[in-house]
Amino acid sequence: MEPKGIIIHADGVSRGNPGPAAIGATIKDEKGQLLASISQGIGWATNNQAEYRALIAALRGAIKIGATKASIYLDSELVVKQINGKYRVKNAALKPLYQEAKRLLGRLGGFTITHIPRQQNTEADRLANAAFR
Repeated sequence: MEPKGIIIHADGVSRGNPGPAAIGATIKDEKGQLLASISQGIGWATNNQAEYRALIAALRGAIKIGATKASIYLDSELVVKQINGKYRVKNAALKPLYQEAKRLLGRLGGFTITHIPRQQNTEADRLANAAFR
């Protein structure tokens, strides 16, 4: 069976940092067809916590639909650099989120995670902000 690759765009937002927070994500097949989307309030969180929670929710969704590899795009440079091992995770509140993200990534056969400008992550951002309504 051919490995099933997907494309994830994820974003977390916090109003107040910390403050009310929400996540948004899209999960698409390699042809760009939407397979699933996430738009959900997550309670009180910092922006970085929301970014991690968006990634985790998207990974759970991708694994649930049978993804075996993923191309992941986030506008959070911190999360991308921590996942890629370029930055250490010093913040105690982020450590369990980082560990959960790494555990889920380990369930995939392979992945890339890339930092993109906010302007290239508008769909995930829109979904995250829609959760506040």
